[in-house]
Amino acid sequence: MRRKSFTAIVATTAALGIVLTACGRAGESDGGGGGGADGETTELTMWTHSAGNPAELEVYEKIVADFNDSQDGYEVVMESFPQGAYNDAIVAAAASGDLPCLLDMDGPIVPNWAWAGYIQPLGLDPAVTDDLLPTAVGRYQDEIYSAGYWDAALAVFARQSVLDENGIRVPTFEEPWTQEEFDEALTTLQGAGYETPLDIGAEDTGEWWSYAYSPMLQSAGGDLIDRDTMLTADGALNGPEAVEFFTWFQGLFDQGLASDSGEIGNEEFNNDEVALSYTGVWNAMDSLDAVGDDLLILPPPDLGNGPVIGGASWQWGISAECDAADGAREYLEFSFKPEYVAEFADKQVVIPAIAEAEELSENFGEGDPLQPFVELSQRYALERPPTPAYPVISSVFERAAKDIMNGADVQSTLDQAVQEIDANIESNDGYGF
Repeated sequence: MRRKSFTAIVATTAALGIVLTACGRAGESDGGGGGGADGETTELTMWTHSAGNPAELEVYEKIVADFNDSQDGYEVVMESFPQGAYNDAIVAAAASGDLPCLLDMDGPIVPNWAWAGYIQPLGLDPAVTDDLLPTAVGRYQDEIYSAGYWDAALAVFARQSVLDENGIRVPTFEEPWTQEEFDEALTTLQGAGYETPLDIGAEDTGEWWSYAYSPMLQSAGGDLIDRDTMLTADGALNGPEAVEFFTWFQGLFDQGLASDSGEIGNEEFNNDEVALSYTGVWNAMDSLDAVGDDLLILPPPDLGNGPVIGGASWQWGISAECDAADGAREYLEFSFKPEYVAEFADKQVVIPAIAEAEELSENFGEGDPLQPFVELSQRYALERPPTPAYPVISSVFERAAKDIMNGADVQSTLDQAVQEIDANIESNDGYGF
């Protein structure tokens, strides 16, 4: 199976937020739906980022063909873009009033695009969205703007044999490792010969940093922003809990327990060069092939306030310009059939967002090898802060965390990050909060 990168599953381009902030709100215009007189077929334009993902695209093509054959009122016409060019295409289309009717987007960007006026409230039958994993539904100001067929999840990969040989307790969902146990396990594994016992993925860049490490911060009692107001990061990102977490995070690298010099992906774990890997569901099939029944898919450690993992992946919305929104909704409601959701899950190795689809899938049903990821998502997933400021927050967080990893003073680095985030929020009048 082809190994996937994290960015193919969950990726918000942080710089995009800055672009969006600069561009402001999209103007209202006609177009996007294609129009059509009564009795004629109305064209629904649809854009996706999936050009570089044949497996995902294959499912979309099937759904579109099935929908177009199922009725005469609408014809969905899909155009796919390489992921690297997709967001730029959306921004340009919004600026020129040429957005498609249907468009997909990464979950954390949804509030920004809603605030910017790119997308309209989704308006699907609640029976559809109520069945989805909470993190597969995108909201801004408590209004639903998007819905997705899947989510991803992070876990700690380990070998049963390695933990047993070193007398390390196997954590469970009911009793995850405490921070003290996790630290002891890493020290023990380093002493057992693993020069760097934990692959934490620090060689990666971009959204990975917020997706992977802000849940650790939240587990320790901090956060990216004050979620009660969404108006300041002060106290959340630079409070005592955050300082304690980042001091610990910095220590992982100082002590050689983790490194930023590895390769992106999970090959070091698969080759038994590291004992533990903090990675995602998208790498699970390769690790199963390499490790077999010895593979353990474990919850992340509890750093004080319970384990936390990131939630929200690619989702679908309807542009504000779409003049055939009823048809777009009809298509989306058609597309959320469990058999389609299961096919997405198996072809992409992602968690199906509908419970019925879990049993239809080959990997995520009861007793299937990847079922632990379903439980991880249900128990621990927390969406990234649903604010239009998120792209800026994510970019600032990545830079601050990397500086701390490389030895910067923790408190002053976090204070500076808070100032940058708060200044952006203030300059945008609170982004609607």
